[in-house]
Amino acid sequence: MTDPFGFLRIPREAVPARPVEERLGDWREVHAGRTLLPLVSRQADRCMDCGIPFCHTGCPLGNLIPEWNAYAAHGDWRAAYERLHATNNFPEVTGRLCPAPCEDACVLAINADPVTIKNVEQAIADEGLRRGYMTPRAPGRHSGKTVAVIGSGPAGLAAAQQLTRAGHRVTVHERADRIGGLLRYGIPEFKMEKAHLDRRIEQMRAEGTVFATGADVGGATGAGADELRSGCDAVVVAIGAGERRELPVPGRSLHGIHQAMDYLTCANRVREGDYPVSPLTAEGRHVVIVGGGDTGSDCLGTALRQGATSVLQLDINPEPGAGRTDDEPWPVYPRTYRISHAHEEARGRAGRDPRLFACATLRFEGDEEGRVRALHLTAVEPVARSPLAGTEQVIPVGLVLLALGFSGPERSGGLRGQLGLDLDERGNFARDAGFAAEGGRAPGVFVAGDAGRGQSLVVWAIAEGRAAAAAVDRYLTGSTCLPAPVAAHDRPMTALGRMRYGL
Repeated sequence: MTDPFGFLRIPREAVPARPVEERLGDWREVHAGRTLLPLVSRQADRCMDCGIPFCHTGCPLGNLIPEWNAYAAHGDWRAAYERLHATNNFPEVTGRLCPAPCEDACVLAINADPVTIKNVEQAIADEGLRRGYMTPRAPGRHSGKTVAVIGSGPAGLAAAQQLTRAGHRVTVHERADRIGGLLRYGIPEFKMEKAHLDRRIEQMRAEGTVFATGADVGGATGAGADELRSGCDAVVVAIGAGERRELPVPGRSLHGIHQAMDYLTCANRVREGDYPVSPLTAEGRHVVIVGGGDTGSDCLGTALRQGATSVLQLDINPEPGAGRTDDEPWPVYPRTYRISHAHEEARGRAGRDPRLFACATLRFEGDEEGRVRALHLTAVEPVARSPLAGTEQVIPVGLVLLALGFSGPERSGGLRGQLGLDLDERGNFARDAGFAAEGGRAPGVFVAGDAGRGQSLVVWAIAEGRAAAAAVDRYLTGSTCLPAPVAAHDRPMTALGRMRYGL
């Protein structure tokens, strides 16, 4: 166990990021080259080893956090690595990308600083890799059943790995030219270097998973979805929530206004070697990012590295407070004022937070050549979000990035129609509690991840992939030993049982 008095005598200390000026000069991860040990072992010793560890509840994967904290505290990295992977296929991903609701659910967070769970998770994953613990786990036997997974984001990859290890023949179909979904083209390199993703894909190949790229199932460059279904024993639809929200205001059609995901994809393709420079760059421009979420923060860090003249991020929500409100008590994940690494970088360069809260875009203004040159915004009332008279401002801008989130799986393409998938009231693919698609023309179609849940966190995507794999395995064989950490209709923990979407 950990030190029973560690939380009393050891203060919280997060792994320090590289200096702002240093990391703005490259695309490496913000913690690249920083020593995680022995700091992380000491921080793991702060774990209280609670009788009822609420960190388990804060994480949909049900990570065995007190167990691997104890192993990390004592330097038993193999045992820590094994316990970490008992519930999570890709901890090197979640340790970098997850906002760590487990930390807000830590019992210490009731009246003190929580354990640095996210840092410990990443350190265990990285140390295990360094020591050679990440080896393929090929199945001992094959079931003779075949499964097609459509989509190679975290939900699709988790489902594929679980089903391959259960002995089924799995092929992952990805319409892009590389595997990884948003992990590949939506997440900037400074948040997660793609070498981590590549290593996992190679591990999965060695285990027997087959990958098909450029395969737009139901579209112009892939097999028909109904044809694919008839040629295998089960299908997992894990295409994510790619239907982008729009900003229907005057001037939207001006040149220089782009969806955030198009911008991030171009930047990531430069890192992949596809372009010498991005065809959609912020260099030398005044940039405005519309949207206050993680995607907007990713655009901010990217624009700073590309050499933007200035960057503003607009958030329609009011500025959160520093602490929990009464309707968001421990252990729920609260909406508090948070600083991402990109916000820290912007403050380090410009001396202030780049965000404007409680404001909305009224219209865009263009020049004689049809390029955007100004954005008109207004302060909004915090509840109804209606414009407040007399608060209009004009912001000079040369590049506008729309980071407004997603409203479910993409409507275009033939996938939905060919499989006969229904939509639920929120515009996602409808499914029952066991992930089976509703409205499908044939049994054996399952929906996992954001395609059925809506825009969510990477930990929810992996949890759904694991749970959907268990449902598929049971459908194919009549029983399963695969874990199912969540049901399809589970939602993040909230006060009084109220649902909160899109954390």
